[in-house]
Amino acid sequence: MAKLRKDILWRMALLYILMVGFAVIILGKILYIQVVEGNKWKSKANELTQKDIIIEPMRGEIYSDKGKVLASSLPFYEIRFDSKAEGLDKNIYKSNVDALANCLANLFADKPANEYKAALYLGWQTGSRFQLIKRRVTYSQLKKMENFPMFKMGRNKSGFIVIQTNRRAKPFGILAERTIGYVTKERVVVGIEGAFDKYLRGKQGLELMQKLAGNVWMPVNNGNQVEPKDGYDVFTTIDINLQDVAQNALLKQLVKNNAHHGCVVLMEVETGNIKAIANLERYTNKTDDVIANPGHKSNEISYVENYNYAIGESNEPGSVFKLISMLVALDEGVIDINDTVNTGNGVTTYYGIKMKDAHRGGLGKITVKEVFSHSSNVGVSKIITNYFSDNPHRFVDRIYKLKLNEKLGLDIKGEGIPLVKDPSDSSWSGITLPWMSIGYEVKLTPLQILTVYNAVANNGRMVKPRLVKELKFHGEIIKEYPTDVIVSSICSNETLKKLKIMLESVVEEGTARNLKGAIYKIAGKTGTALIANTSHGYSDKNFKKTYQASFVGYFPSDNPKYSCIVVVSSPSNSIYYGNVVAGPIFKEIADKVYATSIDIHKPLNIAPALAGNIPVAKSGNKKDIENICKSIDIPIKTTSITSDWVSISQNQKSISLHNININPKQVPDVVGMGLRDALFLLENCGLQVKPIGKGMVKSQSIPAGTKTTNEQIIFIELG
Repeated sequence: MAKLRKDILWRMALLYILMVGFAVIILGKILYIQVVEGNKWKSKANELTQKDIIIEPMRGEIYSDKGKVLASSLPFYEIRFDSKAEGLDKNIYKSNVDALANCLANLFADKPANEYKAALYLGWQTGSRFQLIKRRVTYSQLKKMENFPMFKMGRNKSGFIVIQTNRRAKPFGILAERTIGYVTKERVVVGIEGAFDKYLRGKQGLELMQKLAGNVWMPVNNGNQVEPKDGYDVFTTIDINLQDVAQNALLKQLVKNNAHHGCVVLMEVETGNIKAIANLERYTNKTDDVIANPGHKSNEISYVENYNYAIGESNEPGSVFKLISMLVALDEGVIDINDTVNTGNGVTTYYGIKMKDAHRGGLGKITVKEVFSHSSNVGVSKIITNYFSDNPHRFVDRIYKLKLNEKLGLDIKGEGIPLVKDPSDSSWSGITLPWMSIGYEVKLTPLQILTVYNAVANNGRMVKPRLVKELKFHGEIIKEYPTDVIVSSICSNETLKKLKIMLESVVEEGTARNLKGAIYKIAGKTGTALIANTSHGYSDKNFKKTYQASFVGYFPSDNPKYSCIVVVSSPSNSIYYGNVVAGPIFKEIADKVYATSIDIHKPLNIAPALAGNIPVAKSGNKKDIENICKSIDIPIKTTSITSDWVSISQNQKSISLHNININPKQVPDVVGMGLRDALFLLENCGLQVKPIGKGMVKSQSIPAGTKTTNEQIIFIELG
């Protein structure tokens, strides 16, 4: 029995030792985890329950030249309630919840106060740390909420959480939409938004979030938040009023001519500032469009901004290139504008390929100026081939000096690549030079063409087109973008004068006579070009030809302030000439710009209006009268004038001034004065003035020189 007992005790002791050892091992492991690996496991726990989230900054805004918003990030807010906020207790909740519910109901007017109270109560009862109160709250609504009961105590005491989201908006819709551009989540960048994204987007902030039940994340208010930095504002050169004019003028002609697409650029001559840029493309509504926009019909045709043709489409420009050919020929001294060219019957042949003029039967023998104004293909090609066929490098190198074989280097992406062939290229042939001279076998974008014409208007100074003037941060200028000069002088002054004469002649007596106006002059060039098809040459598979109509020029031609190019592609109503399709768009824009821009009007000639009788003048302040007479060249006689106030006598040729002696204790003589001067003098003497009628003072109820008394009433009659 003793042996059995001893055996049992030994076994129990062994079991006890094993259990104690196991406990020591567990305890040791716990201590090892707590002390040695504690930070490691805490970090892993935090990774599962806490994380830093990025706080997006407020994206900078894009403005027009006059400070109107073209693109803006509209902030919207989501309001949540944390019933377990550290500073929130039962007394605060109960004493404020009714008033808060009433304020919310009055502000949003979407449901009664008892429903808002129920939502708050649900959050309180369930201990919710992220109870939804309201989505899509505007900034103005949020500012009002900040003064609501409980809410105004701050996040820690009230438990209210504000989460901001931003949505990009363009207040002017499709106006310059493609040029303003966009940036997608996938970092697809377009237009100004894309080009200046690094400035607009600002710097991201960080906020610590804690995971709650239901996979809900709530901000942790531990003071470690990194505030985001808002983006810079971009100030463009676009005038939104002129943009509206340009876009509507373009749309009207595109619809009228059933054209595929078109573009307009309006540029300030001296600075290169782009004041308007419109790109519209024909679009047929699909079923999905009708579902998204119930007011639209399926297969309905509209025009939208899907592509920036003005900047991106590099095409054969046609006849508008003839200015460049004439610039080279004139500046190289091989022709003068009064030289004659025999265009014959308007048909010539180069290596078996016929070239024709638009004018049937030809123009015969005409001057170089007339070759240009009537846009004679035969005339221009003969000039260039006669003088440059032996050395085509001379012609091409002169074009290269204008930088037309290079991109303009615009800030925004997508500029089309220019093509000006070199005689050493394998594609150069015997027909290249004559056809290049009239705008074929060469490719340029509309904006690249406009830059050349703008240089002519700008007295030979070629400037880079500019879309952005400056960057600002909270009103302070951060960076400015000055006008860049591409070529300081594109040609000699003598050549420049001749080019201007020829450009004016196009409108005065040439292919664009329909654009001639009586008030101001336009200078420019029409263009009608066949559009090449990659598979079928200059016609489609049905042998149908498509055209590009254009007009480019500047106004007023005697003192250019604006240059403009209009290009309309594939007009399909059997009318395709530049003067008829593109010209009216240019004219409508120019007329409206001229009508609203007083600074480009010629000064009025006032002298003839004053050649007869001098206008009737009023008595009054001597300095005012002298300044007015000086500004309109009316002679005045001021002999022995010592007073600041004068009466007037006049004849047909001059005005004489006479002293009016002012005594503050006597009623002054105000007959012959205007109401403003009469009131000033009479009220300074303490009189109450009662004027009757309008115009000049004819009589006064109290004679001049009468002693004044305070608050005395005087009646003055005007007529």
